[in-house]
Amino acid sequence: MTDHTASSLPRFAARPPFGARIVAALLAGGALAALGSMGGFAPLVGQALIAAGASMMVVAVGLVLHEWQAKRVAKRARGFLSGFIENDATPSFITDDAGGICARNSAANKRFASEPEETLASTLRSLFANPTAVLYRLQARARREGNAREDVVARRGHVRMTVLLLDDGALLWRIEDIQEKPVSSRAESLPLPLLTVGRSGAVLYMNEAAREFVGSRVKSLDRLFTKLPIKESGVNQVSTASGVRHTIVIEMAGNPARREILLVPFGGDDAPREELDLSALPVPMMCLAPDGTVRDINPQAAEMLGDAAGGKNLNAMMEGLGRPVPDWLRETMSGTSGPRSEFLRLVRKDREVFVQVTLNRITHDGETGLLAVLADATELKSLEAQFVQSQKMQAVGQLAGGVAHDFNNLLTAISGHCDLLLLRHDQGDPDYGDLVQINQNANRAAALVGQLLAFSRKQTLRPEALDLRDTLADLTHLLNRLVGEKITLTLSHDPVLKQVRADKRQLEQVLMNLVVNARDAMPYGGEIRIETEVVSLTEPMMRDRATLSPGDWVTVKVIDEGTGIPADMLRKIFEPFYTTKRTGEGTGLGLSTAYGIVKQTGGFIFVDSVEGVGSEFTLYFPAASPTVGKSAPEQALPPRSVATSGEGVILLVEDEAPVRAFASRALRLRGYTVLEAESAEQALDLLEDKELEVDVFVTDVVMPGLDGPSWVRRALERRPETRVVFVSGYAEGAFREAEPEIPNSVFLPKPFSLSQLTETVQQQLH
Repeated sequence: MTDHTASSLPRFAARPPFGARIVAALLAGGALAALGSMGGFAPLVGQALIAAGASMMVVAVGLVLHEWQAKRVAKRARGFLSGFIENDATPSFITDDAGGICARNSAANKRFASEPEETLASTLRSLFANPTAVLYRLQARARREGNAREDVVARRGHVRMTVLLLDDGALLWRIEDIQEKPVSSRAESLPLPLLTVGRSGAVLYMNEAAREFVGSRVKSLDRLFTKLPIKESGVNQVSTASGVRHTIVIEMAGNPARREILLVPFGGDDAPREELDLSALPVPMMCLAPDGTVRDINPQAAEMLGDAAGGKNLNAMMEGLGRPVPDWLRETMSGTSGPRSEFLRLVRKDREVFVQVTLNRITHDGETGLLAVLADATELKSLEAQFVQSQKMQAVGQLAGGVAHDFNNLLTAISGHCDLLLLRHDQGDPDYGDLVQINQNANRAAALVGQLLAFSRKQTLRPEALDLRDTLADLTHLLNRLVGEKITLTLSHDPVLKQVRADKRQLEQVLMNLVVNARDAMPYGGEIRIETEVVSLTEPMMRDRATLSPGDWVTVKVIDEGTGIPADMLRKIFEPFYTTKRTGEGTGLGLSTAYGIVKQTGGFIFVDSVEGVGSEFTLYFPAASPTVGKSAPEQALPPRSVATSGEGVILLVEDEAPVRAFASRALRLRGYTVLEAESAEQALDLLEDKELEVDVFVTDVVMPGLDGPSWVRRALERRPETRVVFVSGYAEGAFREAEPEIPNSVFLPKPFSLSQLTETVQQQLH
């Protein structure tokens, strides 16, 4: 077990032993006190020496108590681990408030053997790219509720993070890999009765179809068949709950100690047959030669295969989803593996069909071959594809949020220093045009990052009560310019339209994206209709794996008469970077951005399209209450001295050096006094000076060690009147969802310009 002691000093630094330092402090303090009491000095000097010596001895005693308390906590952590979680198979850590690892169990040492880091965030970087935000959310909820848990998409698979708040303020973390659910038994999924029989004729296993067919669980073959021995590949009589049934018995090749017997009953036909006749069987089946050549096929299988039934070989009729079909046939014939099912795609032109094919080796008329039992798996594979797609979208969304955060820091530094250069150049300067180009392209990059955040649903929204009639009226002039002269734009509104609560700027972006796509789908002109309507649902509405709750919904439809969207593309159009346009004509982020904005607003977006006829996009927004837009009267704040523009002390806390350099210069240019800190701990050290007056804290949210909200709460305990400006490349909601509001605080998303920063600070001062 590894034991770590958290400290604000640099770890692994070469320092004297703690006991030696205590002894030295006691000796030095005693010497000073003795020296002062010996005389020979002025009275004031002697008293000062005695006071200094006494102070050093008091400090030494305090250090002894502090060291004792630290050892007590460490001993308690070690005892807790050894007595409870040391033998836990799940990697577990105990950390302090700043994320430093106090102790870890053996499973954690084994799982993270290559990451002997001092902080949990550094240790978990091998699991996912940005563990700081995840740890912050969990720690915030744990401190509020006592514990927290979250399933996170990791680099490989899924990880369940669990945190428990201990009595002494420490945190217990458990990191558990989530295993996929085991696949159900192949035999249970077969639609035909299947028995597993031992050497003595004892029935060892019956699948669900066999239990239903027979009506009970039998223990031996003589209780099941009216006559023994069994006629292999022939007709036998089976005793069932409904009487004697004629059944074809197919014995599968496998383990000699255990026989696999497949029962194929005749539906309603009591005339015995002595030969294997697939046409009489109720299940899609085929008889194949060892190389996959089709020897016989029944009508049910031919109907399922459709156009593919014309093939003479299984490899020509179906496509393997993993390994080649001939390899599978050879393995089954060689007997190296038991009966197995494979999901294959049919070679059909009309539609996409998946089948589950179970191959079994049989002997019929002295010839060895294969019996293929088919089952329609189209719906199953469709659900599987939807699940995989949802997981991929979640992973891409998390990746987009992390990338956007890093880019926002870079863009803040680029655009900010460009603003500083523009202050020193006028329009007549030769470099002015180049600086404007840099500024404009930085803004374009910021807009692209905003689209990524919109897709990942991590952008900062400013919701307000909106009347869609007014919003569309303000947007009509711009939309008419976008569609051009060959296309007519028509608006139709519900006369009793209700308000919605959304971010007006983001909603306008969604509508513009949809209208532009509709315009591009009609190169020869046509009509685009935008219709609004109130829909009242009395019961939940299910559509496209989404459920709309009962209540009033405001819908916006964007209808075009364009080329339409092919059916195989409909499920992909909301994916990021997926586009049907030619290279250079689109980024593939338009519809994914619209999807992210609508979902973050609490709405839904659906699409209906017929190729060659047109497309219809429908947006559903929950109707807002009439009182939603009315804000409660603000309580009057106690009077406080506020600094005018150009006056005031700002404490700037930012771990990114380029961003900190730009922000400090920008604020100093406006006349403010700026104190800089590169970490929360350094900021708290500066605030220890009680004579230091600070008007505004400007701090990043996510930083190594203490995060922004945590250190601000500590600082506000002694300085409750100080105003706060939080800045972050993440969205505001990603951090405040589990935290109470901090008084006198505002949020400024990155990237911000020089004027946005100074105006926000000025507003906080006033």
